[in-house]
Amino acid sequence: MAAFGYNSGMFSKFRGLFSTDIGIDLGTANSLVYAKDRGIVLREPSVVAIEEGSKRVLAVGDEAKRMLGRTPGNIMAIRPMKSGVIADFDITEAMLSYFINKVCPKRFWSKYAKPRVVIAVPGDITEVEKRAVEDAAHAAGVGEVFLVEEPMAAAIGVGLPVSEPAGSMIVDIGGGTCEVAIISLAGIVHSRSVRSAGDAMDICIVNHMRRVYNLLIGERTAESIKMTIGSAYPTGQEQTMEVRGRDIVSGLPKTMTISSEEIRDALNEPVSNIVEAVRNTLGNCAPELAADLVDRGIVLSGGSAQLRGLDKLLAQETGLPVTLADDPLSAVAEGTGVVMSELDFLARNKRR
Repeated sequence: MAAFGYNSGMFSKFRGLFSTDIGIDLGTANSLVYAKDRGIVLREPSVVAIEEGSKRVLAVGDEAKRMLGRTPGNIMAIRPMKSGVIADFDITEAMLSYFINKVCPKRFWSKYAKPRVVIAVPGDITEVEKRAVEDAAHAAGVGEVFLVEEPMAAAIGVGLPVSEPAGSMIVDIGGGTCEVAIISLAGIVHSRSVRSAGDAMDICIVNHMRRVYNLLIGERTAESIKMTIGSAYPTGQEQTMEVRGRDIVSGLPKTMTISSEEIRDALNEPVSNIVEAVRNTLGNCAPELAADLVDRGIVLSGGSAQLRGLDKLLAQETGLPVTLADDPLSAVAEGTGVVMSELDFLARNKRR
């Protein structure tokens, strides 16, 4: 290359003029895209509507989510991510392609300037699952792909001092997984990932309505119940909510009034699993790191961390101060944006 006057610094500058480095929080429930120098530019549900049989993609994101539970027989609205990993490769590829092209349209690409992408993945993801994510991103048209663990991205995104020689603890609760990690010196010292998060909470609400009221409801209704009156700890002001669904016995539409107290009981299992994951992670913590956490406490991020009273419950169960991030939904995406500033360094190490 030297014979042709190749200069890596000049190429890097040239490339920067025509490409967009992006970070993706590829979540089970929602996907966020962070574009270099622009911040978070896309927030859409991780949902794809396809034509049954042909698998032709009809809609992605917000438009597809509006179809959930309301599609005719020949259309399926599906979520291709399960528990933070790819459940349907082809549909995930189509979804990634849609998100990437919406942020940086292909007319701005060249064969020398495909966007590089940082993708956040669960902490316990396998090598096979990592390869699936990378392959899906490459198939969607990007250049180099870098993976970062979700708890590390979340910790960076909320501003924790991850590079210091002291312990910081992050609990990132998304749609498919709850990621718990203790971080020190820019590395994850102890971590735990449990498949008990927002989706598990929705399923518990669906099962409760079926078991107690013989009422069938969809996942969108269950999510609405969780967000409106769901809680993990008594709030001091119980609420009620009207819920509409289909009666299992008569098959007719039916309306019921439910209370926040019964929904809190219905959510007991997934909430208890989250608490247990935090306690177990702390139980494996070195004494010096545990001492750091007495002062620094625990930071919660992720959409499902917004469940009312969850911070109070964790504080009661651990004896540590617990803080909800200012923008818990954006934490992982913001973290990929910070990691993006080190892409040239990461790329050099990746090629070695």
